[in-house]
Amino acid sequence: MSQADLRPSNFIRQIIDEDLASGKHSSIQTRFPPEPNGYLHIGHAKSICLNFGVARDYQGQCNLRFDDTNPEKESVEYVESIKRDVQWLGFEWSGDVHYSSDYFDQLYGYAVELIEKGLAYVDELAPEQIREYRGTLTTPGRNSPYRDRPVEENLALFTRMRNGEFEEGRACLRAKIDMTSPFMVMRDPVLYRVRFAHHHQTGDKWCIYPMYDFTHCISDAIEGITHSLCTLEFQDNRRLYDWVLDNISIGCHPRQYEFSRLNLEYTVMSKRKLNQLVTDGHVEGWDDPRMPTISGLRRRGYTPASIREFCLRIGVTKQDNTVEMSMLEACIRDDLNENAPRAMAVLRPVRLVIESLAEGHREVLQAPNHPNKPEMGTRDLPFGRELYIDEADFREEANKKYKRLVLGKEVRLRNAYVIKAERVEKDGDGNITTIFCSYDPDTLGQDPADGRKVKGVIHWVSASHGVPAEVRLYDRLFSVPNPGAAESFEQALNPDSLQVLSHAMVEPSLARAEPGRAFQFEREGYFCRDNKGQGLVFNLTVALRDSWGKEDA
Repeated sequence: MSQADLRPSNFIRQIIDEDLASGKHSSIQTRFPPEPNGYLHIGHAKSICLNFGVARDYQGQCNLRFDDTNPEKESVEYVESIKRDVQWLGFEWSGDVHYSSDYFDQLYGYAVELIEKGLAYVDELAPEQIREYRGTLTTPGRNSPYRDRPVEENLALFTRMRNGEFEEGRACLRAKIDMTSPFMVMRDPVLYRVRFAHHHQTGDKWCIYPMYDFTHCISDAIEGITHSLCTLEFQDNRRLYDWVLDNISIGCHPRQYEFSRLNLEYTVMSKRKLNQLVTDGHVEGWDDPRMPTISGLRRRGYTPASIREFCLRIGVTKQDNTVEMSMLEACIRDDLNENAPRAMAVLRPVRLVIESLAEGHREVLQAPNHPNKPEMGTRDLPFGRELYIDEADFREEANKKYKRLVLGKEVRLRNAYVIKAERVEKDGDGNITTIFCSYDPDTLGQDPADGRKVKGVIHWVSASHGVPAEVRLYDRLFSVPNPGAAESFEQALNPDSLQVLSHAMVEPSLARAEPGRAFQFEREGYFCRDNKGQGLVFNLTVALRDSWGKEDA
């Protein structure tokens, strides 16, 4: 059993254990309730792992329910992307997909019930007036002049709202609670507003739509949710959650529990800001590998297991904190180090000629797909007189700390022979175009016979058999740890977050790589074949070591 499959302990699971032991609940029902107004991000993965993980571990049920009460910002594209992400992470919802819009008729009926009880009224204050009347954190609110309308008048006005007789912003339905409450959410919150918008599920049936705080608690109750798990920003909203359920004739009263949301360094977790990055063209889409979206992480090469492991490591608490990006990167690095096959790719090629080999010389060498897993097999490496090595792996002169190829000195080619750099050829600008070498034919798989010590090892690709590829080196999207706190989060964008290498050469086995397949490019990092577009493109997932912000040795 992997670490990700172990059952963690946290305060929510302790509550569930107590509820089951006391007989308060005999089974567990949770839900994951995203709003389909954008793609899911790594913060949602924490909620997915919590809600679906609790249901799995307690042999309960977890619903996928779309909070689709804001049709102007929602779309079927987002619905489908969310379903795809949940399944990719390794979870399956119970029964059919649910939508808050499934309950619009019932929600309307409960709103009428609150009106009939004198607990809701139609307000004709303009939105800016409602904000003014609400007061501030230090001053109480004031009652709307429409607050004490008779029940019959409110019922008639609410019917007119439903019939489309009010323009947007001219009327809304508000709960009648307490305009002097120290909790802003209880100062007569809006329950329904007028919106002449086509809905992706209900079409044009409705022109009034319920607000989240009214919809969510009733949807939970209709579905028999036992533990409604949400993030800490909804802590005060729990008072309204309970008020609504206490004042309507519904037989189930779920309990809401809050946990800290995920804050991750060097990125933003606001769907509004993520959408701005997309619409303003700072990234190529929601699945750009620099984005913290689940689809972006998938395209970059992150695995479901690595994200589940990350969510396990950060835990579930009530304490707000910011997680270092290195923790997420460590999870995928650990996963791929264990499971990714090895391959060789030369990202910045320079030509190398072994002059002591005959023209047309060709042999096929064998290399393990994983140094510690013989069961993963081997691959063929064509080897010949002309190779490519990385330009960073050669210097005409260097100190003793440099362990790669130096003019007049030896180095080992990975899985091949020891070579010695004899001379170079340069272009008119002084750039090295070819490195000419000799080689020791007796060093395949063994040290030089005369006891010479060769410490350095470099990777290579056959010039005649290598395959051209594009390699995209992705870095952190922002250059500061907390871009959300910057005066303009766009000014905090990292200008070097993407570097495209158009002339890389990779070993021939990589030409058959499936989209999304991960590899360790030896001595370079972990890469995966891009799952979008044409051509042979590899995306950097993560470096071999955590060296962000450090000088290269």
